[in-house]
Amino acid sequence: MLTTPPAPRSPEPAVSALATGGAADPAARLLVPRAAPAAPPLRGRTRRRMSTPDAEVVDTGAGGADASAAGGRGSLADHAYEHLRDALLVLDIRPGEPLKDDAIARDLDIGRTPVREALKRLETDRLVVTYPRRGTFATGIDITDLGQISEVRRELEPLAAAGAARRASAAQRRELTALAALIADLDPASVDATTLMRHDVAVHRGVYRACGNPHLEDVLVRLDNLATRIWCLVLDRLPALGGHVGEHADLLRAVVDGRADDAAALAAEHVAGFERTVRGVL
Repeated sequence: MLTTPPAPRSPEPAVSALATGGAADPAARLLVPRAAPAAPPLRGRTRRRMSTPDAEVVDTGAGGADASAAGGRGSLADHAYEHLRDALLVLDIRPGEPLKDDAIARDLDIGRTPVREALKRLETDRLVVTYPRRGTFATGIDITDLGQISEVRRELEPLAAAGAARRASAAQRRELTALAALIADLDPASVDATTLMRHDVAVHRGVYRACGNPHLEDVLVRLDNLATRIWCLVLDRLPALGGHVGEHADLLRAVVDGRADDAAALAAEHVAGFERTVRGVL
């Protein structure tokens, strides 16, 4: 059984590596560069600007305030949430690592209140855990959760894919078409694994949003967050990661074309393949 160590019993120095990717929607908006399929690096302490002229925003999340909107505590909380979420998903912030609101606020050049709001949302997403008088820490990853997560996703991912094929708006279909083209053009040999994972997340969020059921979307976003962290835990041992991400192009085309049965079948196989691949390297 592969598990991550529990959170430390006493607070440690402030977080030193935060994501510089992420974007505007509370559930998930990812930045995809215009010039090349590579996404922005997720490490480093560079403060993220509230708008990025060199990137195209792929809107793939649920509704909510736009983090690029000028001013407002809500948009700053969204900014902090997405910044931290991306780092937690790809394990830039390691399981068990402490998250200090004052250090995060300094890194992002915002106040502590929006950071605290972001941490509360991340706790709801089960990406962080807070202990009285000890602080907030990135949650651990337990590989034994894989079976339970996959059990639910096998039922819900096809439902979301079929729903998206039936109910996606014209604008959403255009966005998914562009994302399918980007995925199809990826060269796995020239793209790092973390960037590939960002594209994988973008596909899932796009389908969830297009399904038109915010309750289903909310559940799947949380499950996909947990699945992505498990995936990243064994990322260095995974073969043919590019193929896993590349197969999403067919799923997106099925959704765009309104082929609900095909979309559901492709989504089900994707989830089953994910579980088989992870178990194969344990």
